[in-house]
Amino acid sequence: MLLPKVFLVFILIGFLNSCAFLFGDEGMFPSPDGDYLEAELTPEMNIPSQLDSYTLDQLYVVPERFSSLAVLDEIPLPKPIETRRREGVRIQSLNDKTWIVIDATPAQVWPLVRDYWTELQIILDHEDPSNGIMETSWVEVGSSDDKRHKYKITIEPGLHSGYSEVYIIHLENLNTEPVPLVISWPESSVSEDLERQILTSVSQYLADRNDVYQASSASLLAGSIESESKVNLIENEDGDAILELRLDFNRAWVQIRQALETADVLILDSDRDQSIFNVQFAGIIEEDDAPGLIGRWFGGGAEDLNFRDFTVHVLEAEGVVNVTTEASENFDESGQLTQELLQVIDENLS
Repeated sequence: MLLPKVFLVFILIGFLNSCAFLFGDEGMFPSPDGDYLEAELTPEMNIPSQLDSYTLDQLYVVPERFSSLAVLDEIPLPKPIETRRREGVRIQSLNDKTWIVIDATPAQVWPLVRDYWTELQIILDHEDPSNGIMETSWVEVGSSDDKRHKYKITIEPGLHSGYSEVYIIHLENLNTEPVPLVISWPESSVSEDLERQILTSVSQYLADRNDVYQASSASLLAGSIESESKVNLIENEDGDAILELRLDFNRAWVQIRQALETADVLILDSDRDQSIFNVQFAGIIEEDDAPGLIGRWFGGGAEDLNFRDFTVHVLEAEGVVNVTTEASENFDESGQLTQELLQVIDENLS
């Protein structure tokens, strides 16, 4: 029985060698898999005028730019690459407001949003880069020609330094009416659907441009948009830490709750009328001090941690929301932990 096995081994070796001989790079039948890498462009075939050329056609046609996009058959949605990560651009909503949050400064975002309208060949009637405001000309959307539409785009600093927020408001009126000389923009869009479509389109456009994260393009004029973030950790006259949010109270309340939940800080209860959260907190524990944990431990759940009760106060005054923390009882590290709790809230706002 040994001889047949040896014979099979020799046959296998011979077969492998013959594969290289037949199908290798220098074999009788070399593989054409990589030939496309050396392919050269050839000029298009010219057919004499006396002969028919209708049977010849381009198999892969590069579409020409639309001659005019002043009339939008549909709100254009750039087709993103499915494998592209979109961590730096997202859409957030709260009540009746929706906006784009992007990991880039207003000076970087301004030229990209401007390029978006340029590619659609839609003229901007008004530009105010110092305040981050641009307004489109009147356009027609879809097959209906009884209305004209206009969009206002506002670019603001984000919650944290290096972030921006993009807001869009939609306005429309009848084509039978004269074009308004003075625009009175509403607080919210006339059509939430059209606002959402443009917002989605702009967010995809921003997400598909890598240079937004590499600061390769920035507007000097838009650089004067208020660079200070909407959230800042400051001290009052007594030296106590205060988290200042330049937001309306509704958004501040929701985002503080989300920050506490994201940080795994246990919320015992909350009272919106009293503007307080009652929480349990054990302090910030570094990774080296807590084996097995990834990053920091911000909140409840570990039996060997000494959790204390704290109250988070959310107070609105003169258009600014101030967040302070207070320990329910005095202890040696109460001052340090109240500051750490504010830091945790600040780092988890998004």
